[in-house]
Amino acid sequence: MHALAHRLPAFTHRWPTLVALALAALTFLDGGPSPAFLAAVLAAMPLFYLLFGALRGELRPPRVLAVQLAALVGFAAVALLAVAVDGTLALLVLAAGWLGHAVWDAVHFVTARVAPRQWSEWCGVFDACGALALVVAAF
Repeated sequence: MHALAHRLPAFTHRWPTLVALALAALTFLDGGPSPAFLAAVLAAMPLFYLLFGALRGELRPPRVLAVQLAALVGFAAVALLAVAVDGTLALLVLAAGWLGHAVWDAVHFVTARVAPRQWSEWCGVFDACGALALVVAAF
């Protein structure tokens, strides 16, 4: 029992990952939302980083804001491409976008800037699970 009690704090420290895994299972195991919805979410996800950055006062120097805005444009472009194509290609484009956003989350997690680390951890795990679910759905 002592060994479990000793490990419990480390386990609970990863609560964002646990929440993300549970939400991903609920979201994607039954086939998931429509590709159009997932494209809209992909386009909107960078808005959260802009919001967090603004609220935390971490969009300075100006290059930080420029990088965040470039990410917004980039993810929106991938989302638009995904809705412009059909079928398997749309799912794979979305998967690439969601995986790219998971990497974007990882950068924010490691740097601990712009957004809270818990948010970046949660979002990164959820996005990676979403990307995997989209690849599975494509095949």
